[in-house]
Amino acid sequence: MKTLALVSKVGNPEAARLAVQLRERYPLHTFLAEKALAEELGWPAATAEQLAGSDLMITLGGDGTLIHAARLLKGKAVPILGINLGSLGFMTEVPRSEALAMVDQVVSGNFKTTSRMKLSCRVYRGDQLLIEDEVLNDLVINKGALARIADFETWMDGDFVATFKADGVIMSTPTGSTAYGLSAGGPIVHPSIDCVIITPICPHALTQKPIVVPGDQTIRIVLKERVDDVWVTIDGQVGQPLQIGDRIEVERSPNRVLLVRNPAIAYFGILRQKLRWGER
Repeated sequence: MKTLALVSKVGNPEAARLAVQLRERYPLHTFLAEKALAEELGWPAATAEQLAGSDLMITLGGDGTLIHAARLLKGKAVPILGINLGSLGFMTEVPRSEALAMVDQVVSGNFKTTSRMKLSCRVYRGDQLLIEDEVLNDLVINKGALARIADFETWMDGDFVATFKADGVIMSTPTGSTAYGLSAGGPIVHPSIDCVIITPICPHALTQKPIVVPGDQTIRIVLKERVDDVWVTIDGQVGQPLQIGDRIEVERSPNRVLLVRNPAIAYFGILRQKLRWGER
């Protein structure tokens, strides 16, 4: 690995210090920095195309920073090493104390990755395509604080599933099952499983529970009632207000995200560490 791309949380002094340390540690390597970090350090800013052409992407921050980095890759299979400078960090597995040692291993080629499923999503208004994007964590449809509950008609590969009368609906990947979906009562799903978790938010019917569906199905949700202030949000990064009749289509993306694994901790160890999962 000769070209290393750096993406950091904006305005994080520790991320800037670590970026400088890494460049000093590998003087024979080429370092590319995203615009915000480059401006902070006085480095040349790399374009999205240059970042996507790197051999390794290193994120300095939390899971939000890693999600942003994955979006910059535009589907390119560049391994991402997530160094956790935040609080939780389910995907950013490497703590700051182990960062330099872990980068040493990865740069020397001594590492393994886990392949994470992404979703392709499209938002339509009639025949007009409003948004086409990819999702690593989740796609959330929900209403504003003062809007009444809405009807979300849900279909899967042409078969009617249900009309969720709820505050909203979350469609999560297994990676995103520990995010908003978990807070809304959804299950934790191991990231090696290709599936979609559909979780209604505060449904009016007590029988409408989260469901897990195969990853090779196309899910379509239609807003069936005129409700003000309903939005669809993609990975917390992109948002679009919805109108009655708008439809959202979601299916498994052909692209994957490759996350560098921390050999010192397994998936269930992360759950126990971050969530106190399994403890009494």
